[in-house]
Amino acid sequence: MRRREFITLVGGAAALPFVADAQQSRPSSAIDEAMRSAVDRKDVAGVVVMAADRKGIIYQGAFGVADIGEARPLKLDALFRIASMTKAVTSTAAMQLVEQGRFAIEDPVEKYLPEFAKLSVFESFDAATGAYRLRPATKAVTVRHLLTHTSGLGYGFTNPIVRDFKPRPGEEYPVGPLVFEPGERWLYSTSTDWVGRLVEKISGLTLEDYFRQRIFTPLGMSDTFYFVPKDKEARLVTVNRRLADGSIVKESVQPPTSGFTPIGGGGLSSTASDYLRFTRALLNGGELDGARILSAGTVALMGQNHIGALGVPAQKTAIPERSDDFSFIADGRDKWGLGFLITADSVPGKRSAGSLSWGGINNTYYWLDPTRGITGVILMQFLPFADRKALALYDAFERGVYKIADASR
Repeated sequence: MRRREFITLVGGAAALPFVADAQQSRPSSAIDEAMRSAVDRKDVAGVVVMAADRKGIIYQGAFGVADIGEARPLKLDALFRIASMTKAVTSTAAMQLVEQGRFAIEDPVEKYLPEFAKLSVFESFDAATGAYRLRPATKAVTVRHLLTHTSGLGYGFTNPIVRDFKPRPGEEYPVGPLVFEPGERWLYSTSTDWVGRLVEKISGLTLEDYFRQRIFTPLGMSDTFYFVPKDKEARLVTVNRRLADGSIVKESVQPPTSGFTPIGGGGLSSTASDYLRFTRALLNGGELDGARILSAGTVALMGQNHIGALGVPAQKTAIPERSDDFSFIADGRDKWGLGFLITADSVPGKRSAGSLSWGGINNTYYWLDPTRGITGVILMQFLPFADRKALALYDAFERGVYKIADASR
């Protein structure tokens, strides 16, 4: 069946799905209805969704508002703070340098970043008093450990020790202390921040400049940056928060658009279209529209299990106002590649086993399914991460995308 573009208006915003002949039952209508209903129920203030196969975009839509205070309609080119979706970009940059022979994934990080020499590991930590004992780490943190979140580092919202640790007077820890020995466990962490530092150290460029030169410009990603230009700030979606009663309110303090230090683990702002160009390049083995950012072999390597017998656990949150529990993970069965979660289980109507994915703390998510040749991006903008209603909408979007893909066969 041939595809045909048509336009509908949804809640003042444009939804532009690409579907089969209009005389047929439109598979895109399931996505339209799910997104529109979520906005009407005030489950979300607004959402932009976009999906593609290896040939191009198969669905795109914008629903709701970009600013609940001003009722500004959400548009397809809205800018979202994509937070930890930055990690995949940073990991890609690192693997470009690996391809060039600038470093190897088995290299100890201290070879390039001296902060990683002589690290300490928690031997004990008293949750009631904050008292702790440390011992020297017996293993070196490698680049692979950083790329796979098996370094022993953590986030305050993923580990209560990291959350509560306060160094004694006179003690300084540029890195860590580590929660466990490198390679012993998987823990979502600040590891990719250090991958970003490594990219800067090896390349001699800032992350902003490196990404622009080696990833964003080649892929035509003109709307992705750490520092949002003044003439594009009006397109930013405001960050909101879900309250205990289920309502969504605008955060009183919005994240800055400039004046901060870019890190590898977060901080980028982007559009659904731009980020989909990035995931499409990975889906196509590192190339899009004649621009190659990685070899097909490197992309395949990044999508392989790099944590061995370890599993990715469905983690409990340590800061509920920042994140809900990581309930979207197949507890202990999912794996991690060089920058991505690897789905262990295929589910009828959804992505295949071996698909790659992750998200950002403001409920932005992406996946790419090499088996089916499908990739999708769903962008919302509110806390806490892994919000149950946000995940339900993500599920509805994904199922709708596969219905469209099946109908176009």
